[in-house]
Amino acid sequence: MRDGMLVIGTRRYSSWSLRGWLAVRLAGLDVREQLIPLADNGQTAAIATLSPNGKVPYLEHNGIAVWESLALCEYCAEQAPGLWPADARARAYARSIASEMHAGFRALRQAMPMNTGRDNRPLAGGTTPDIDADITRIDAIWTEARLDFGKGGDFLFGAEFGMADAMFAPIVSRFLSYGVSPSAPAQAYMAAVRAHPLVAQWYAQAADEPVAWQQSRFEDIA
Repeated sequence: MRDGMLVIGTRRYSSWSLRGWLAVRLAGLDVREQLIPLADNGQTAAIATLSPNGKVPYLEHNGIAVWESLALCEYCAEQAPGLWPADARARAYARSIASEMHAGFRALRQAMPMNTGRDNRPLAGGTTPDIDADITRIDAIWTEARLDFGKGGDFLFGAEFGMADAMFAPIVSRFLSYGVSPSAPAQAYMAAVRAHPLVAQWYAQAADEPVAWQQSRFEDIA
C-alpha cells in the first residue's frame, strides 16, 4: 500500500506540478499520482475538493498534508537529506534563489506559460523590458550559482540535481519553448536539466496526454 498521494495538473502546462513532482521523485516518496486535467477557464473545481488552497501540487504523505511548491520541497528534503546543498553558504544561496523563483519573475511567467509541446518558437511580438529583466536576472542566478557552487557537475550546485534545480526546471522549459537564448553557461545548464531522466520522463508523459486536454489559452500564443 502506498504512503499517500500527489495531486498534479496537466503535465503539458502545470509548471508548479512539475516542481512538486520532481521534489517527490527526488525524495523517493512512495505515493500514487492523481492527475487532474486543468480546466480551460483556469478554475479546476476538482482540485479544490482535494487541495486546501485549490491548487496543485498537493501532497499527502503518511497522514501529513503539504501544499505550495516551496513547502513541498522543504518537506521532501526533510525526508531525503541532501536535496539542499550540505555547505551552509551554498544552502542559503539555494534557498534564496528558490524563494525568489517562487515569488518572482511574474512578467516572464505570464507572457510565457509553460507548454512542453511548444518548441523554440519566440513570441511573435517579441519581449518587453519587464520580460527581458526577468530573463537577465535568471541568467545571472544560473551563471553565478554554476561558477560559485556548481563547478563539480552540470547543475546549479554540482553533480546532483537538487531542489533549486527542481524549482527552476519549468523556467528551463519556458526558455526552450519560447526560443530564449541566455548566456552560454546558462544554455549548458538548460541542456543538462532537459536531459535529466526525471525531466525527460515528465516530457514523455506530457506528450502522451490526450489531445482533448490541450487548451487554446496556452496553444494559441503567437
